[in-house]
Amino acid sequence: MTSQSAATLRSRYVEQAASDLEENRRRQRELAEKVAMLKQEEALLVDILTLAERYDGLSDPSRLPEQAQSEPASGQERHVTDSGRLPSGAAPQRLSDGDTARSGAKGKSRQPLLGDILIDLLGTHEEPCLAKEVRDELLEKHPDRAPTPQVVRNTLESLVAKGRVRRHRQQRSVMYTLLKPEERAGSGPDVG
Repeated sequence: MTSQSAATLRSRYVEQAASDLEENRRRQRELAEKVAMLKQEEALLVDILTLAERYDGLSDPSRLPEQAQSEPASGQERHVTDSGRLPSGAAPQRLSDGDTARSGAKGKSRQPLLGDILIDLLGTHEEPCLAKEVRDELLEKHPDRAPTPQVVRNTLESLVAKGRVRRHRQQRSVMYTLLKPEERAGSGPDVG
Protein backbone atom coordinates (compact mmCIF):
# COMPACT_ATOMS: atom_id res chain seq x y z
CA MET A 1 0.00 0.00 0.00
CA THR A 2 1.40 3.36 -1.00
CA SER A 3 1.42 6.37 1.24
CA GLN A 4 -1.00 8.17 -1.09
CA SER A 5 -3.58 5.33 -0.93
CA ALA A 6 -3.15 5.18 2.85
CA ALA A 7 -3.79 8.93 3.07
CA THR A 8 -6.90 8.58 0.84
CA LEU A 9 -8.16 5.72 2.96
CA ARG A 10 -7.51 7.67 6.16
CA SER A 11 -9.33 10.73 4.78
CA ARG A 12 -12.35 8.54 3.90
CA TYR A 13 -12.40 7.15 7.42
CA VAL A 14 -12.22 10.67 8.88
CA GLU A 15 -15.09 11.85 6.64
CA GLN A 16 -17.18 8.80 7.52
CA ALA A 17 -16.52 9.26 11.24
CA ALA A 18 -17.46 12.96 11.04
CA SER A 19 -20.62 12.09 9.11
CA ASP A 20 -21.56 9.37 11.61
CA LEU A 21 -20.92 11.71 14.52
CA GLU A 22 -23.14 14.44 13.00
CA GLU A 23 -25.91 11.89 12.33
CA ASN A 24 -25.61 10.66 15.91
CA ARG A 25 -25.94 14.21 17.26
CA ARG A 26 -28.94 14.90 15.03
CA ARG A 27 -30.62 11.69 16.22
CA GLN A 28 -29.89 12.59 19.86
CA ARG A 29 -31.57 15.99 19.38
CA GLU A 30 -34.55 14.31 17.73
CA LEU A 31 -34.88 11.80 20.57
CA ALA A 32 -34.55 14.54 23.20
CA GLU A 33 -37.45 16.41 21.53
CA LYS A 34 -39.54 13.22 21.51
CA VAL A 35 -38.79 12.63 25.19
CA ALA A 36 -39.88 16.19 26.02
CA MET A 37 -43.09 15.71 24.03
CA LEU A 38 -43.79 12.39 25.77
CA LYS A 39 -43.28 14.04 29.16
CA GLN A 40 -45.83 16.72 28.22
CA GLU A 41 -48.29 14.05 27.08
CA GLU A 42 -47.72 12.13 30.31
CA ALA A 43 -48.47 15.27 32.34
CA LEU A 44 -51.65 15.80 30.32
CA LEU A 45 -52.75 12.21 30.92
CA VAL A 46 -52.05 12.50 34.65
CA ASP A 47 -54.19 15.66 34.72
CA ILE A 48 -56.98 13.84 32.88
CA LEU A 49 -56.81 10.92 35.32
CA THR A 50 -56.88 13.32 38.25
CA LEU A 51 -59.95 15.03 36.83
CA ALA A 52 -61.61 11.69 36.16
CA GLU A 53 -60.99 10.60 39.75
CA ARG A 54 -62.42 13.87 41.08
CA TYR A 55 -65.60 13.43 39.08
CA ASP A 56 -65.89 9.67 39.56
CA GLY A 57 -68.76 10.03 42.01
CA LEU A 58 -70.89 12.39 39.91
CA SER A 59 -74.35 11.14 39.00
CA ASP A 60 -74.26 12.77 35.54
CA PRO A 61 -70.97 11.75 33.86
CA SER A 62 -72.09 13.26 30.54
CA ARG A 63 -71.38 16.69 32.09
CA LEU A 64 -67.70 15.87 32.70
CA PRO A 65 -66.12 16.68 29.30
CA GLU A 66 -67.89 20.04 28.94
CA GLN A 67 -67.09 21.04 32.50
CA ALA A 68 -63.50 19.87 32.30
CA GLN A 69 -62.87 21.90 29.17
CA SER A 70 -64.77 25.09 29.86
CA GLU A 71 -66.00 25.45 33.46
CA PRO A 72 -63.47 24.37 36.07
CA ALA A 73 -65.08 23.44 39.37
CA SER A 74 -64.14 25.18 42.59
CA GLY A 75 -60.48 24.55 43.39
CA GLN A 76 -59.85 22.74 40.12
CA GLU A 77 -56.69 23.60 38.20
CA ARG A 78 -56.75 24.33 34.49
CA HIS A 79 -53.38 23.25 33.09
CA VAL A 80 -53.62 22.93 29.33
CA THR A 81 -54.96 24.44 26.13
CA ASP A 82 -56.76 22.61 23.29
CA SER A 83 -53.37 21.61 21.93
CA GLY A 84 -52.68 19.74 25.16
CA ARG A 85 -49.85 22.05 26.16
CA LEU A 86 -49.41 25.17 28.19
CA PRO A 87 -48.95 28.27 26.07
CA SER A 88 -45.28 29.16 25.90
CA GLY A 89 -44.20 31.05 28.98
CA ALA A 90 -47.51 30.42 30.74
CA ALA A 91 -47.75 28.93 34.19
CA PRO A 92 -50.64 26.73 35.32
CA GLN A 93 -53.45 28.95 36.52
CA ARG A 94 -55.68 28.05 39.45
CA LEU A 95 -59.30 28.88 38.81
CA SER A 96 -62.14 28.82 41.27
CA ASP A 97 -65.69 30.03 41.42
CA GLY A 98 -65.10 33.75 41.97
CA ASP A 99 -61.74 34.13 40.31
CA THR A 100 -60.99 37.02 38.04
CA ALA A 101 -59.81 34.56 35.38
CA ARG A 102 -63.38 33.34 35.01
CA SER A 103 -64.95 36.78 35.16
CA GLY A 104 -62.49 37.94 32.49
CA ALA A 105 -63.72 35.14 30.23
CA LYS A 106 -67.26 36.54 30.39
CA GLY A 107 -66.25 39.41 28.14
CA LYS A 108 -65.17 37.00 25.40
CA SER A 109 -67.44 34.64 23.55
CA ARG A 110 -66.76 31.07 24.58
CA GLN A 111 -65.13 28.84 22.02
CA PRO A 112 -67.11 25.77 21.01
CA LEU A 113 -65.85 22.49 22.41
CA LEU A 114 -63.42 20.56 20.24
CA GLY A 115 -65.82 17.60 20.11
CA ASP A 116 -68.62 19.82 18.78
CA ILE A 117 -66.34 21.20 16.07
CA LEU A 118 -65.25 17.68 15.05
CA ILE A 119 -68.89 16.57 14.88
CA ASP A 120 -69.70 19.52 12.61
CA LEU A 121 -66.73 18.69 10.36
CA LEU A 122 -67.62 14.99 10.17
CA GLY A 123 -71.21 15.94 9.35
CA THR A 124 -70.07 17.51 6.08
CA HIS A 125 -68.61 14.19 4.80
CA GLU A 126 -70.50 11.22 3.38
CA GLU A 127 -67.46 8.90 3.46
CA PRO A 128 -65.39 7.89 6.51
CA CYS A 129 -62.49 10.26 7.27
CA LEU A 130 -59.07 9.71 8.80
CA ALA A 131 -58.34 11.65 11.99
CA LYS A 132 -55.54 13.42 10.09
CA GLU A 133 -58.02 14.62 7.44
CA VAL A 134 -60.40 15.89 10.12
CA ARG A 135 -57.53 17.69 11.91
CA ASP A 136 -56.29 19.26 8.65
CA GLU A 137 -59.80 20.54 7.93
CA LEU A 138 -60.07 21.82 11.52
CA LEU A 139 -56.80 23.75 11.18
CA GLU A 140 -58.00 25.23 7.88
CA LYS A 141 -61.46 26.27 9.08
CA HIS A 142 -60.48 27.19 12.67
CA PRO A 143 -56.94 28.64 12.54
CA ASP A 144 -57.32 29.78 16.16
CA ARG A 145 -57.53 26.13 17.25
CA ALA A 146 -54.41 23.98 16.98
CA PRO A 147 -54.90 20.68 18.82
CA THR A 148 -52.24 18.01 18.38
CA PRO A 149 -53.06 14.96 16.26
CA GLN A 150 -53.27 12.91 19.48
CA VAL A 151 -55.82 15.30 21.02
CA VAL A 152 -57.97 15.02 17.87
CA ARG A 153 -57.76 11.20 17.94
CA ASN A 154 -58.59 11.11 21.65
CA THR A 155 -61.57 13.42 21.14
CA LEU A 156 -62.82 11.30 18.23
CA GLU A 157 -62.47 8.15 20.34
CA SER A 158 -64.40 9.88 23.13
CA LEU A 159 -67.19 10.61 20.63
CA VAL A 160 -67.12 6.93 19.57
CA ALA A 161 -67.51 5.90 23.22
CA LYS A 162 -70.49 8.27 23.55
CA GLY A 163 -72.12 6.74 20.47
CA ARG A 164 -72.00 9.94 18.41
CA VAL A 165 -69.34 8.81 15.92
CA ARG A 166 -68.67 5.43 14.30
CA ARG A 167 -65.15 4.01 13.96
CA HIS A 168 -64.22 2.07 10.82
CA ARG A 169 -61.08 -0.03 10.51
CA GLN A 170 -59.58 -0.59 7.07
CA GLN A 171 -56.36 -2.57 7.24
CA ARG A 172 -54.14 -0.40 9.49
CA SER A 173 -56.20 2.79 9.11
CA VAL A 174 -58.92 3.99 11.46
CA MET A 175 -61.60 6.21 9.97
CA TYR A 176 -64.59 8.00 11.48
CA THR A 177 -68.11 8.94 10.39
CA LEU A 178 -70.84 10.87 12.15
CA LEU A 179 -73.77 8.76 13.32
CA LYS A 180 -77.19 10.09 12.42
CA PRO A 181 -79.56 10.45 15.40
CA GLU A 182 -81.63 7.43 14.31
CA GLU A 183 -78.47 5.27 14.13
CA ARG A 184 -77.29 6.15 17.64
CA ALA A 185 -79.79 4.03 19.59
CA GLY A 186 -78.71 0.62 18.32
CA SER A 187 -75.12 1.20 17.25
CA GLY A 188 -72.01 -0.42 18.63
CA PRO A 189 -68.78 1.56 18.89
CA ASP A 190 -66.83 -0.45 16.30
CA VAL A 191 -67.62 -1.54 12.78
CA GLY A 192 -65.22 -3.94 11.03
